[in-house]
Amino acid sequence: MVKAYLRYEAASSFGVISSVDSNITYDSTGKHVLAPALEKVGIWHVRQGVCTKTLNPSSSRGGPSLAVTSIASSASSLVAVGYADGSIRIWDCEKGTCEVNFNSHKGAVTALRYNKVGSMLASGSKDNDVILWDVVGESGLFRLRGHRDQVTDLVFLDGGKKLVSSSKDKFLRVWDLETQHCMQIVSGHHSEVWSVDADPEERFVVTGSADQELRFYAVKEYSSHGSLVSDSNANEIKTGEEHSTENKWEILKPFGEIQRQTKDRVARVRFNVSGKLLACQMAGKTVEIFRVLDESEAKKKAKRRLHRKEKKTSKVRDENLTANGEASTKIEQADTVSSPTVPDVFKLLQVIRAGRKISSFSFCPVTPKESLGTVALSLNNNSLEFYSLKSSENEKTVTIEHQGHRSDVRSVTLSEDNTLLMSTSHSEVKIWNPSTGSCLRTIDSGYGLCSLIVPQNKYGIVGTKSGVLEIIDIGSATKVEEVEAHGGTIWSITAIPNDNGFVTVSADHEVKFWDYQVKQKSGKATKQLTVSNVKSMKMNDDVLAVAISPDAKHIAVALLDSTVKVFYMDSLKFYLSLYGHKLPVMCIDISSDGELIVTGSQDKNLKIWGLDFGDCHKSIFAHGDSVMGVKFVRNTHYLFSIGKDRLVKYWDADKFELLLTLEGHHAEIWCLAVSNRGDFLVTGSHDRSMRRWDRSEEPFFLEEEKEKRLEELFESEIDNEDRHGPMEEIPEEGVAAALAGKKTIDILSAADAIIDALEVAEDEKNRHAAYEEEKTKGKVPEYLPNAVMFGLSPTDYVLRAISNVRTNDLEQTLLALPFSESLKFLCYMKDWSLIPEKVELVSRIATIILQTHHNQLVTTPSARPVLSVLRDILYSKIKACKDTIGFNLAAMDHVKQMMDSRSDAPFKDAKAKLMEIRSQQAKRMASRADTKMEKKRKKKQKKLEEGQHGHALF
Repeated sequence: MVKAYLRYEAASSFGVISSVDSNITYDSTGKHVLAPALEKVGIWHVRQGVCTKTLNPSSSRGGPSLAVTSIASSASSLVAVGYADGSIRIWDCEKGTCEVNFNSHKGAVTALRYNKVGSMLASGSKDNDVILWDVVGESGLFRLRGHRDQVTDLVFLDGGKKLVSSSKDKFLRVWDLETQHCMQIVSGHHSEVWSVDADPEERFVVTGSADQELRFYAVKEYSSHGSLVSDSNANEIKTGEEHSTENKWEILKPFGEIQRQTKDRVARVRFNVSGKLLACQMAGKTVEIFRVLDESEAKKKAKRRLHRKEKKTSKVRDENLTANGEASTKIEQADTVSSPTVPDVFKLLQVIRAGRKISSFSFCPVTPKESLGTVALSLNNNSLEFYSLKSSENEKTVTIEHQGHRSDVRSVTLSEDNTLLMSTSHSEVKIWNPSTGSCLRTIDSGYGLCSLIVPQNKYGIVGTKSGVLEIIDIGSATKVEEVEAHGGTIWSITAIPNDNGFVTVSADHEVKFWDYQVKQKSGKATKQLTVSNVKSMKMNDDVLAVAISPDAKHIAVALLDSTVKVFYMDSLKFYLSLYGHKLPVMCIDISSDGELIVTGSQDKNLKIWGLDFGDCHKSIFAHGDSVMGVKFVRNTHYLFSIGKDRLVKYWDADKFELLLTLEGHHAEIWCLAVSNRGDFLVTGSHDRSMRRWDRSEEPFFLEEEKEKRLEELFESEIDNEDRHGPMEEIPEEGVAAALAGKKTIDILSAADAIIDALEVAEDEKNRHAAYEEEKTKGKVPEYLPNAVMFGLSPTDYVLRAISNVRTNDLEQTLLALPFSESLKFLCYMKDWSLIPEKVELVSRIATIILQTHHNQLVTTPSARPVLSVLRDILYSKIKACKDTIGFNLAAMDHVKQMMDSRSDAPFKDAKAKLMEIRSQQAKRMASRADTKMEKKRKKKQKKLEEGQHGHALF
């Protein structure tokens, strides 16, 4: 009989506040910050400091490929999230649901940007391409190819008609989105361009790189007006037809540079929503905040600068006045009409210095009354900080760091009843609820490498890198005592079964046995846990791991010389020596029945030994890197292993077979803990996350899992087909427009489903035609429809299959169909076009098929009647749709005009009108206050005069 096993699945992950691979951003309301948490996005309420929602992609593939790499928020509740596998998901923050899924990039998404309206999304990737997406239509518009290296940032200009992209190839490119071509290539940077942004009024574009200066460019539409660009530049554009012809494509014109304060490269530059502040984040610990002056202030500053310059040179001009009078007056006139320079417009306001390296930042879209703005920072130590920007200084207002460790999770241990989880890291011990993932306690400690919760869940014991045992009171979240236990690092700690004791092993070559008891110390009001060293055993090398058999009969220790030695617990006499590993053994465990011992080593192997004779039952090449932990499930011979290859593996130690591979961690896994009942396990990793894996009721069979792993391997090869194949060449001029989609497993599956539906529909048509023919000849049994078609007609069945294809994948799916199947599609479109809701879909399908198979359709006589019928039907149907849309737009415009007529201000001026009303109200209130003060002053003066007059009478 084939044996069945129960499956373990990822249940939850916790401990990550903000990961370093992506940026943070505020939502449109300014109340929440969206922070990347590995494959998820956490929505943090700023004032409450809690994570209110989590955007978690439900994907069967899982694993590190789904790490979040870019986030962009729109003016609405929609947020675009890019992932390391090239996919983009559009989430609704209020509902917490994924609305759209785009998948066309071949590399990680590195840049996302919405246009102002939020109807269009631009994405850049490590595949050097820029793709434009129609968010409303849920489809990819086109792909822009031209950059020779990774695209780092994007920004829309000219109301979304143009796009500026920056890249690590040291160039900026300005794209015309209407004609899908590159209008301008901006050079001049000496290193990679890491970020680009434009102010809300689109006057300036700023870029940041590893150069020592920030570069500014004036946008053409504003330079022609001569507002903030020198007259000489404006005149240069206007002089001569040749210059006009040369400069008509020049959208960005160099405006100037500003020297930065630090030598670190620029990581990100962003204007705030009002455009009055510019922030420049370095790749270190600083963010420089610049104040953007308006045109009048900049001109005043420029005049003051010229006035100071004139004073400095006045003596020289006085001496040369007689000789060069006319020339000096000309220079003076030229100086007085010159426009402001970059230092006149951008003034360094302050510098934010964080305690750790800054990963990203984001301006709050809502500006508080008492400050210039609010900035959120994500640090590389898994925390968020919020700063309020004042006129002369900045103030840290909120810090979110409680829900995660500042560094790697080095050990996890569960309490006896599995209700508490204790984790250790570089400087903290945290107590968690493993069911909900909420942090209950945080205690400052040393660098904890191993830990233990003693029975009754009141105390924890932590072994540190410095050789100190720390006793933690879980209830009061305090450190009770520190015991100098070893002269070197304590690598492992384990409890002695059925006894109030534990064993520690260290790099000082010693194995120490400890007793613990709760008693009242002198001078202390309450009882506390105390530990005492009972006995010790000296080894000839560093001891890395320890395990005790469940009957407390044997103790096994792993040494640095790659051997494992087993001793009797009571007498400490030598029992067995297990040798065979080529590199040091990092972990050991003994099964509940005491029959098997398993060892994991840096040589990437698991070895299963018999504890009776010390023979090696099996050596398994288990992981792609060092094995860091092994644990048996209690009362079974099943075991879990973890490694630096980021995988958790589930094994049958009797059959020596791999049962499951659990993917999910994004970095090396350091530790694991298995519950007493084996119903779940918890792992801790270098990515600072802890993940819980639950045992489900779903059974699986070993052979099926093997076949599934082979299929996944085959699918991964298909996914990587483009990477291994020859790269598509870009033309010499470096610009090319292409389709937005790419071939994936989902698209091939959708194409197969459509072909199957067409075949079933054709068979049903033929069967029905044969039945009608037989019916005319005589009596025949009642016609039974095909059960596979769910009671639908052949036309509706094929329509159902094509409607199941995602809008974004429709073009690539139809491209995967052969010409014969596409021709069948055209025959069905006549009936589909009669359905009003499907006219748009039919038009899109017809356009794609005609563009793809134009040559074959022209030379195929059987296609002409179908195309003639479609031409007559589709034109009328599309015209009716356009008329409906036009009617609705006209009605909305009429409603707008009616509301305008009832109001004093039109829609676009409503905000300005409101501000004007408020200012008038403020002026009236100020004048009333002045009037009151004047009346009071007159009364006082009158009383004073009356008093003086009375005094004079006497």
